[in-house]
Amino acid sequence: MKSSRAVVAWRGLRPALFTLLLTMSGALLATDPPAAKYPNYPSETPADFKPATASYDYVRREVMIPMRDGVKLHTIILVPRVLTTAGAAHAGMLLTRTPYDAKALTTHTPSGHLGPMLQGYDNATDVIVEDGYIRVVQDVRGKYGSEGDYVMNRPMHGPQNPTSVDDATDTYDTIDWLVKHVPESNGKVGTLGISYDGFEPLMALVNPHPALKVSVPMNPMVDGWMGDDWFHNGAFRQQNMSYIYEQTASRDNSIKWWSSYHDEYDLFMQAGSAAELSRQYGMTQLGFWNKLLAHPSYDTFWSDQAVDKVLGTLPLKVPVMLVHSLWDQEDSYGALAVYRAIKPKDSSGDMVKLVMGPWHHGQEIEEASSLGAISFDSDTGKYFREHILRPFLAQYLKDGAPKADLAPVTAFETGTNQWRRLDRWPLVCESGCPTKSRSLYLEPGLKLGFNAPATGAAYDEYVSDPAHPVPFRARPIQPVGYDPGQTWSQWLVDDQREASGRTDVLTFTGDVLTAPVKISGVPEVHLAASTSGTDSDWVVKLIDVYPDQVADRPDLGGYQLAVAMDIFRGRYRESFVTPKALVANQPLAYRFALPATNHVFLPGHRILVQVQSSWFPLYDRNPQTFVPSIFEATPADYQKATQRIYHSPEQASYIALPVVGS
Repeated sequence: MKSSRAVVAWRGLRPALFTLLLTMSGALLATDPPAAKYPNYPSETPADFKPATASYDYVRREVMIPMRDGVKLHTIILVPRVLTTAGAAHAGMLLTRTPYDAKALTTHTPSGHLGPMLQGYDNATDVIVEDGYIRVVQDVRGKYGSEGDYVMNRPMHGPQNPTSVDDATDTYDTIDWLVKHVPESNGKVGTLGISYDGFEPLMALVNPHPALKVSVPMNPMVDGWMGDDWFHNGAFRQQNMSYIYEQTASRDNSIKWWSSYHDEYDLFMQAGSAAELSRQYGMTQLGFWNKLLAHPSYDTFWSDQAVDKVLGTLPLKVPVMLVHSLWDQEDSYGALAVYRAIKPKDSSGDMVKLVMGPWHHGQEIEEASSLGAISFDSDTGKYFREHILRPFLAQYLKDGAPKADLAPVTAFETGTNQWRRLDRWPLVCESGCPTKSRSLYLEPGLKLGFNAPATGAAYDEYVSDPAHPVPFRARPIQPVGYDPGQTWSQWLVDDQREASGRTDVLTFTGDVLTAPVKISGVPEVHLAASTSGTDSDWVVKLIDVYPDQVADRPDLGGYQLAVAMDIFRGRYRESFVTPKALVANQPLAYRFALPATNHVFLPGHRILVQVQSSWFPLYDRNPQTFVPSIFEATPADYQKATQRIYHSPEQASYIALPVVGS
């Protein structure tokens, strides 16, 4: 403790010292900028260049919008210039929140015209520009120009998120700022987006802002374990490791995945397990990857943040249009899971619309007259935007717009290539629908039919060897991506004949059809199967086989088009929460859903079903011996197994097919 004299002396010095410090700080603030190093040869780059934009047909504003916790989010606002003139009408705002760089999404082609600027992901450009909306794109918390910490699909405040903020609160705060600070707005906001950007419009429905008038989630990420990006029925989608790496290693995705292999099949085989590959890439530094490793089963980490479960507990306050792709190679689960959760809340019948198109992930905002080798006879993406999305948005965002003439469900029917207006979805199911599904049986002799097996061999079998897993498409296998030359978006419509010729794939074939068979719903797999191992994967594919010769499309002769296919990890036969070893060589019952389909098998075609036990390298290999976590399986754990598919009267295997008119 200081003496009293020292204290008095210090008190006397304080005013003088304060004055001195204030004088010094003022002098520092008044100091001129440092002189140019070469004043006689100055830089040719101005300190602050101001582009000449008076001729642009839009006004671009970049702002940092404050959230309730003080974090500011980078936001780009594009206002049609016509709205900025005196006396102009006001317009609705279309908001997309993204982890993929707001600046990139709003400058696809540098131009003085708004259309070229927006043409590309994630913009329904024709609708946005032609209908005169104010376009708003925002970097989510922790990505690109926004402040804060990034968490993959940040869960709602609660058990998985102890903070006071989440994507719902950030959306609310953003809308609140927009309606107060964009004078050209009519006070109405819609939110839309695809994939991760489609997850955001769903989060906007949680305690929504009063100015939020409509939400359009397209191909949204909803439940990463059940059937979207990270797992399908417990099987890990390991090819998405590159996405996790780039998305979480840096704020601006500047750290890129790399490979020394031309064929991803070889890349994943040399590593052995997903965990070992992650160590080769240094991924144990990544928070989200470590969460995946810690939660290989469907525990509360996953169920607490499943968006369909969250929305199922909340009131429905905002009109929603859910958009689903029938060949979505990334998020085939989410949109329909949310539809099942919130449609029962739609007491008026006008609050929830469902659209299903013949697209890959996100193709609805592109030219969409075909997918891979399969033609749809018209631009289905343009039809969606012109006849469905445009009037739906206008109804809620344009002053005085008429009510959109939309059916509860608008679904493209593949095979006949027709749009259908439906009053419900699904049309057919195993229980709870006016029409019950019809059993399509796997029969002795690798036959397929609607009659239950009565005689013949009890089973067919194959040997599954993890040292030679079945490729999920023809090799060399490309990485996940959408760069020019990449065909990732098309793999669900790849010709399946290559798999049909393998000895580790069982192929059951039906007779040539003499009449059309229409299915509208979710095919349900019922397998009676055994393995000589203690764990197993089961991959089941429902396939439309074209005639051997197709006159106007010779390239489609004998084509095997997958209509619906998916994987099931055997350890979760009894519970997704608690994995359990399988009893070796004992027939067990497996039941799981294939993705929804709205398809017609035409006369002259055949129906075919394939069954196999690996789908590599999209999904990690099952070692076929039970281990606590397949992520950490060792080379010794991977063993051959004899797989048997039963088709006897006592142990039948079949697909409950949602046949219309059966």
